[in-house]
Formats: sequence, C-alpha cells, structure tokens
Amino acid sequence: MASPATPRPALIRPRASRSRSQLGAVSLASDHAAATGSSGHRRDFVFVVNPSGANGRTGKQWKQLLPLLRTRLADQCNICECITSGPSHAIDVTREAIKDGADAVIAVGGDGTLHEVVNGFFWKGSPVRALDRGPDHLTALGLIPLGTGSDFARTFGWSNDPRQAIDRIVRGVKSKLDIGMMEGPNGDPHFFINVADIHLSAKAGYFASMYKRFGNLCYVLGALRGFWGHSNRDLRIKVNGGEWRTVDKVTALCVGNAKYFGGGMNITPTADPFSGDLQVVILQDFKWYTFLLKLHRLYGGTHLTVNGVSSIRVQSIEVAEVVPNGNVFVQSDGEHFGFLPTKFSVLPGAVDFFS
Repeated sequence: MASPATPRPALIRPRASRSRSQLGAVSLASDHAAATGSSGHRRDFVFVVNPSGANGRTGKQWKQLLPLLRTRLADQCNICECITSGPSHAIDVTREAIKDGADAVIAVGGDGTLHEVVNGFFWKGSPVRALDRGPDHLTALGLIPLGTGSDFARTFGWSNDPRQAIDRIVRGVKSKLDIGMMEGPNGDPHFFINVADIHLSAKAGYFASMYKRFGNLCYVLGALRGFWGHSNRDLRIKVNGGEWRTVDKVTALCVGNAKYFGGGMNITPTADPFSGDLQVVILQDFKWYTFLLKLHRLYGGTHLTVNGVSSIRVQSIEVAEVVPNGNVFVQSDGEHFGFLPTKFSVLPGAVDFFS
C-alpha cells in the first residue's frame, strides 16, 4: 500500500516587529502607579503568557497565580502582564519589551512559549538591545512552566510548581545561558533553547502538534504517525567547519542545547546549556519495532550505548541530504522549522537566565 503524501508546512519565521500601538499588550508603565514615591530605579518585569497553552489550563492557572506574584514581587519591581493572542505574538512583544528597557522577560507557558520568547531576544541574528538604557543594560530571561510540555525545565530537575519558579525569580540568581542558532537554505537565523532535531523525530513532532489535546500522549501518537511511510536517509554532516562526511541510514539526528524533548524523552542526556557546546545524537537504521523496543532507553537517557546510536559534541554542525529531495523535516523546541539543509551552532552565554 502506498504511503500517504507527507504535507509540507510553511517555514516558520519570526514576524517583523510592530509598533507598541499595534501590539497593544506591552506597556512597562502597567504597575508604575505602585512605584509612586519610591526612590531609585524600579525594575520592569514583563510576563508573557500564552492563555491557550495546555488546552486553556495555562490561562486559568495564570489568573490564580497573579495575586501571589504581585505579593512576592510588588515591592521589587513593576509587573507587566502580556497575554499573547496567537502564533509569533510572544516574539513581537518580547522584542518590544527589550527595546523599551525591560529588566526581565518571563515566559509563562510551555516550551512553545519559551521558544518564541527566546527568538524575541534576537533580530536578524543579533541580540535586541534597549534603546535608551545604555550598552551595558541586559534583559534577563525567566520561565514559569505552565504548559503541556516543560522539557526545558526538566534539564534542571525543576517541577511544574509555579511557586518554585516565582522563588527563583525573587531570588534573582542569574547564569549565562547558551542559545542554539540554526540557519536554513535562505540563511535566515532562527534560535532554540532546548533541542533541535531532524527527520523522524522532527516529523513526529510536527504530527504531535495535531494531537495536543491528548497531553504528553501526543508525542507517542505523533511518532507512530511519523513512522508511516518513513524511510531512513543518508545524510552529509560537517562538524565545526571541517570536511563533509556521510552518515548512512539516519533515522533521526538531534542537536541538544539541553537534554529533553518529546514530553520527557532524555534524547541528549549529556547536554549542558552552560557548557558552550551542543550534544549531537544520531540514530541510524532504526525500524519502527526497534524504536518501540528501545523507547524506554530513549526516555531514560541510557540509549547512547545502544547499537546504531552515536554522540558527538560540537560548536557547529551542518546537515544536508546526500541525494537532495527537500522533504527531510527539521524542528526546534518542538516547532516546525522547515527542511534540510540546515546549519546549527551555539551562542555561548548569550542570555542571562534566572536559574
């Protein structure tokens, strides 16, 4: 039986920044009334909330959380609540907040919201800077995980308890976090904080987005659908600008700035987002039954010793098809990016992060 044709979704790109009047949700003066009479500079914290995350649970949890947040932070900073209205909105409002001099932008939601906020820290491949706060001013990145998937938080062993996330923000300890960068055939840069991946896992992630109503089970359903009509492919890779070499029968290639993807799969188990490099894990010649039999190893992070699995650490890696067909999926942080060829690289210590 012939396999169904694989759809080719459009390449995701950040939209151009819009004016604050168009954005309508960002105003760093939202809590300035509380600062009347205070001395010195009060920090401006922007909380970017995806209300539709986790089938609407994120918006409900946020409403319950906001009074606690104001109690804990109101004496330290001005709180701006930004509710996103659709895809890429978090990118836009993050850029505007940084330009306006925000001291922190905190993603409230799942890995998709965090991914968009991270992309808002950059514009045309360069970091976004405040327009009138001087060259030394940096905007910090924070996370309150409330979405369906919180794979990035798992790297640090964080729970989904938002009160613990608020504790981290109140404590104010920041670390220099690495950010991954990827460039497609047109050379436009895109950024990821967690894991980027190629071929089966990326195709499975694309299909998983159609089953999000099933929670983390969506990743298993996406993988099963991804295997329909799947064939392993010969790919070419170039590591750290060296020579091209061929990797045969690739099932999936994963580039980890952090450890987890796919609802808790520890795919790049030695990745460290403070190390200055990326971990690349390659799965070769996996059949659908091999994948199912080894699934527990993939989730447990013990798969690096399995036959057909290899791992390298890189500062950059370029990946292309040996025979170009233009249908090998690429995704980053669970979001569809496009198709090969793609170059991945790391930006060491690119963002201050509440850790």
